[in-house]
Amino acid sequence: MKKTIYSCCLALSLFFAVNPAMADDIRGRLGVTGRLGFLVPADSELSGRSASTDTAFVGGGGFIYGITKNIAAELDITHTDYDVHGYGEGGNAETNNFSLGAQYRFDVAVPRLTPYVGAGLDILVNDFTYSDGTRTDVDTCLGVHISGGVDYFVTKQVALTAQLKAILAPNADINYQGNKVGNIDPMSISTTFGARYFFN
Repeated sequence: MKKTIYSCCLALSLFFAVNPAMADDIRGRLGVTGRLGFLVPADSELSGRSASTDTAFVGGGGFIYGITKNIAAELDITHTDYDVHGYGEGGNAETNNFSLGAQYRFDVAVPRLTPYVGAGLDILVNDFTYSDGTRTDVDTCLGVHISGGVDYFVTKQVALTAQLKAILAPNADINYQGNKVGNIDPMSISTTFGARYFFN
């Protein structure tokens, strides 16, 4: 497996090296992003006991705007839902993440390739439903994120993108009929892949 990954990385490096440079400066340009990937959520709590969570799909999209050659603003909205397994009980948790952040985009010698790091604020709208269909009231919470990724420009207007993102946030209480019955820990790590299209 390691040899296969090494070979793929080497092949991609050679591919990037022999291709001519494309315009990857997004200063003053507006783009739309679509992404899909995997999210690893932190464990939650049900009835005072730790509850494990499953790795899940995460998907969504948003907008990116180049403020300068190296700085960009980004708005992303993503959705994920995952199973929660407690002691004798469980259910399904959902999170809609409204994420506003900034990127620092690096200048590198590899044509078409732009690595970046980012950070920002997240509004996490949470929900939880027990396995028997009982719905609960879950707090919305404010968090922060850090991210790192890379854009590869296929053309001046289309870029493929990959990103690793970590979210830090306080626990969101799960309430049922006015009583706290547990909490969701919105902290997570996700890996996503997608594409960006720039309008100008």
